[in-house]
Amino acid sequence: MARLSVNIGSLQLKNPVMTASGTFGYGPEFADFMDLSTLGGIIVKGTTLHAREGNDYPRMAETPSGMLNAVGLQNKGVNYFAEKIYPGIKDCGTEVIVNVSGATVSDYVGVAERLLDLDRIHAIEVNISCPNVKQGGMAFGTTAKGAASVTAALRKAWDRTLIVKLSPNVTDITEIARAVEDEGADSVSLINTLMGMAVDVEHRRPCLSTVTGGLSGPAVRPVAVRMVWQVAKAVKIPVIGLGGITCGRDALEFLMAGATAVEVGTANFLDPAVSAKIVDEINDYCSRNKIADIREIIGII
Repeated sequence: MARLSVNIGSLQLKNPVMTASGTFGYGPEFADFMDLSTLGGIIVKGTTLHAREGNDYPRMAETPSGMLNAVGLQNKGVNYFAEKIYPGIKDCGTEVIVNVSGATVSDYVGVAERLLDLDRIHAIEVNISCPNVKQGGMAFGTTAKGAASVTAALRKAWDRTLIVKLSPNVTDITEIARAVEDEGADSVSLINTLMGMAVDVEHRRPCLSTVTGGLSGPAVRPVAVRMVWQVAKAVKIPVIGLGGITCGRDALEFLMAGATAVEVGTANFLDPAVSAKIVDEINDYCSRNKIADIREIIGII
């Protein structure tokens, strides 16, 4: 069996397959379908300083080869996570990474400072790229200055692995990636959802309450692979790839394009065991091709 372990900053993953924030709950919801310990990591749903109700319904819509969502970071806040969720997931057998979001820089810092009390949380993923919230979110991730400001503040507050999640809704994603690298990010993850829109022609109105939302699923994968390839060439820190991964072959595309690890998102809604299957498929590929260490193919393109 191939060696699949990889490192993201000081964080060591047993294999490069993680679940994407917002598509896997907190983990236990999927425990009936798969062994969570087989994964490299779980990235829990977006967590903010205070509770958020999210956007009005309808906030999800199916599209060809994908879906639009405008959930809006619904969650009960970081204190609820620390007191009610964390005790039940800290011993799940894999790395638990918290996706952190906020409306202001101080919001992000406040969440990170609260998470420092949780010794099993070895990394956070900073969401500066969510297109579904009216304040903060993507506003920070669409300029190098905005992305750098959040990263710099969090680097001072958070002494563990810091991953910054990038928006594809920009002209040059490499500029943003370099900006957060310069401010101390240990890794970047990309891509978050693409801005999209769907219209209900029978009722002559948008399908989503927010009009626009985030497009995910297989339809975005070629864009995601291209952006991962570009960013991996532009920065020295590890890149985490995501966007439309449904099988081992998809994950291998990202790895060969330069990703050190991947996240599986929308596919979890179709097959709750898909992430574990992808680990097996990567193992099978390595066995068939006599690859002893997954790092042999990372960035081979």
